[in-house]
Amino acid sequence: MSSKAIDSASAGPVVEGAVGAGTGTICFGWKGGVGTASRVLPMESGGFTVGALVQSNFGRPRDLVIAGVPIGKSLQPSNSLDARHKHSGMTSERLRDDKGSIMIVLATDAPLDARQLQRLCARASAGLARMGSHHGHGSGDFVIGFSTANRIDHDSVELVATRAMLIDEAEVIDGLFCAVVESVEEAILNSLFRAETTVGRDDHVAHALPVDEVLKLIQR
Repeated sequence: MSSKAIDSASAGPVVEGAVGAGTGTICFGWKGGVGTASRVLPMESGGFTVGALVQSNFGRPRDLVIAGVPIGKSLQPSNSLDARHKHSGMTSERLRDDKGSIMIVLATDAPLDARQLQRLCARASAGLARMGSHHGHGSGDFVIGFSTANRIDHDSVELVATRAMLIDEAEVIDGLFCAVVESVEEAILNSLFRAETTVGRDDHVAHALPVDEVLKLIQR
């Protein structure tokens, strides 16, 4: 399976929405999926890039927040969403709980070590919080991060290696933290905004977020 994914990989924009593993996901009661976003730090902070890729499958409908507006208090998914659980015994009460999960992958060209990457990963939760998530009990959220600055051979013949590293962390790290938070938030938004209503097995329906209605609520 992994070799097929590598063989079919291509350059260019990442396809977002209900694609790949995101085909069967639900985010805040609406159709979720795959989303990406990135930020570039100003040159005085190194000009480094941070990118985020998410697979959104979490959140309670009433908790959804977009651009600081509590969308979930005014806009709820259609009741037909519950029909997708009619054969599994899932009830409306269960849908009110945050039982899903989100997978987040962070990438940066900043030369960070494992400790610094862990600090970036910890900030992804702030991006989730901006969307209204509270990491509900039973939610399996997780984050991984990597840096492309250094290439590390799997079977190295060297006993000692010299690699670039971030020396003055304080000059850059806050900017990287902000980039993570904003990228994760926007990637989740993209996963929602690009997803389309999906009909699955046994006519189970996951409705797409009505973007026009969301924009009207935000403009108010």
